[in-house]
Amino acid sequence: MGSTISRQAYFETGFDVLSELGYGGLKLAEVCSRLRVTTGSFYHYFPSWPVFTQELVQHWLEFRTVQHVEFVRSVPEPRERLDKLIQIGLELPHGTEAAIRSWSSADPRVHAVQTEVDRQRCGILFESAMQVLHDERAAQLFAKWGLYLLIGYEQALIPRESGDFAWIVGQLLAALDSGLFATAPDSDQPFTTC
Repeated sequence: MGSTISRQAYFETGFDVLSELGYGGLKLAEVCSRLRVTTGSFYHYFPSWPVFTQELVQHWLEFRTVQHVEFVRSVPEPRERLDKLIQIGLELPHGTEAAIRSWSSADPRVHAVQTEVDRQRCGILFESAMQVLHDERAAQLFAKWGLYLLIGYEQALIPRESGDFAWIVGQLLAALDSGLFATAPDSDQPFTTC
């Protein structure tokens, strides 16, 4: 079976371990055991465990954020873009994402990647909302609300109910469609984008 294992299989297994055991459970022996390979097989693809973990979070950034942002930017209609972003957010591997966010509090390298993920996700929400709302403050609030919902859903210590999350996120879009953001309060603080 070792000859059929790929770098991608190691990454996907790493994400599964993160989702199920948290970042504290992400160990070389656990990944190899789940793939039914030896550590020698692992070292065929990665020179060390720290290299693997750094590549793992970079892979997450690229395939769970950068590619999604690029896809959404290709959607011409801004409101449809927001619908696509919401759908992507609902389908993210939330357990893995929660583990990576926890891991980022202990590892500066992971923290840097997490910061970039948050920046890109908030940025595409802001960019798309700006084209719908035509108001920087309102678009900023929409983007932050969306990101705060996602992070809260992933970090809460109550059971995750995807149907409930979909309904809650639907309220964000309903607020957008109803014109609620047209009454966005001014801020005493200088305007900052995501």
